[in-house]
This record gives sequence, structure tokens and C-alpha cells, in this order.
Amino acid sequence: MILAFLSDFGLKDPYVGIVKAVMLGINPALRIVDISHQIAPQNVMEASFVLGSAFREFPMGTSFLNVVDPGVGSQRIGLLAVTEHYTFLAPDNGLLSMVFRYSKKATCFSIENSQYFRRPVSNTFHGRDIFAPVAAHLTLGIEPQSFGPSCPDPVQLTWPEPIVKERYIEGEVIYIDGFGNLVLNVSADLIRHREPIRRQFRVNIKGIELSLLSTYSDVAKGEPIALIGSSGYLEIAVNQGNAAEVLRAGVGEPLVIRKVSELE
Repeated sequence: MILAFLSDFGLKDPYVGIVKAVMLGINPALRIVDISHQIAPQNVMEASFVLGSAFREFPMGTSFLNVVDPGVGSQRIGLLAVTEHYTFLAPDNGLLSMVFRYSKKATCFSIENSQYFRRPVSNTFHGRDIFAPVAAHLTLGIEPQSFGPSCPDPVQLTWPEPIVKERYIEGEVIYIDGFGNLVLNVSADLIRHREPIRRQFRVNIKGIELSLLSTYSDVAKGEPIALIGSSGYLEIAVNQGNAAEVLRAGVGEPLVIRKVSELE
């Protein structure tokens, strides 16, 4: 059984190793794949995007443990979600929003059955004491409903949707990857579905206009470029450089994508 693990724990502290140790103590045959542990601390929106970009690449039947939990120890519940191909564990704080967006159906349960918890339960480390043991028992075949009652209305984040007009799209930066690439909230499908013959798109950010090209090397080293990234969203990059630093742009930075006739 594969279990994919996402967190904001970082790699300096022992937290990632501890969570893995708890799971392997329950299911030694478990194969654990790290998605990322470098989510910005407490950044649930970033975690949701990273998980949404990654989970569909995994084999059917994979379970996902996701711990970005600014409300740890509070009244927020633990969530177990079952989709058509996967199962997910996370705090009920909106982290699974992109999973719900990309899944046809999701059945959710509140994690309440303390029979499967590690004792004692720390108020500051539910990743170790609740989510890890529940995840491990889930991979051993325990039925999802055994962990708690149905949760029909999980928390969902308000996602920044692009504003789509006839000749332009208003978007914004929603994520910055480790290379400094600026990922936009404009999907590749939105561009492809709108692209007529003999038209192209240009992206304007901070007064700089960029043509929509194909690869990083379509511009000279150090030059900015707009292109469709591997996540399926438009992104702005700098060839062999850091777009976030060069453009001094962060999450929330607005931009405009406009259609320009080749005859103009």
C-alpha cells in the first residue's frame, strides 16, 4: 500500500520522521512517498494547491496524509475523505478543497474513534497522535466509517477564480514554486478552449507584456516568459532565473491575459 505524505513540518525538526515511525510501527509494509514538507507554515491554501497538483499522478488506491494544521488542538475536526480512486486524511480546514474540485464524488467522515489514536494525544501534534495512526490503520483495511460518523459539509476554501471576458482574462498569482516560478490561477484548458485561429495570447504583469511561449529556452537566459507549466496552469518564469525575485511579485499579484490578433 502506498501512502503519500504532505506537511509544513520542514526537514530541520524530527516531526516528519516521527510521523513516519508511528505509521510504520502499525504497518511495517507501508510504502511512504513524500509529496512535500516545505509548505509555508500554516499555509492551507498553498497545501491545497500542491496536493491538487500531485494526487492524480499516484496509482489508484493510494492514501494521502496531509498535515498543515494551524488549528491543531482546537475544535476543528479531523477529516477522512474517500473519492472514486483515493482516500485522504487532513484537518477539516479547507486543505482538501482542490481534491474536491477535481473529484467527481467524495464521501467524508469525521475522525472521532479514539480506539485508533496514539496515547496520550498531544494538543500540539495531532499529526503524530491522530492522523498518523488512523492513516496506518486505514492502509491495513479498516473501513473508513469505522473512524467516525459522516461529515457531509467539509470546509472548503474560497478559491480565487479568474475573471473571464471576451478579449481578456484577469488572473493572479496563486503559488510560487521552489524555482521562483509564478503559477497563475488560469488553467491551460481555459486558454485552449478560447483560442481561435490566428490569435495568440499575451500576459501583462506589472506593466511587462510577455508572449505565451512553449519552453523556458524560448527566451534568452535571464529573460521572463509566460508558458503553460506542468501543473496544468499558466506560469511566469525567468529562464535560468527566479521570476518572483526579478519581477518582485508574490502570491496575489494581479495580471491580465489578452488575446491579440496576428493581424493587429
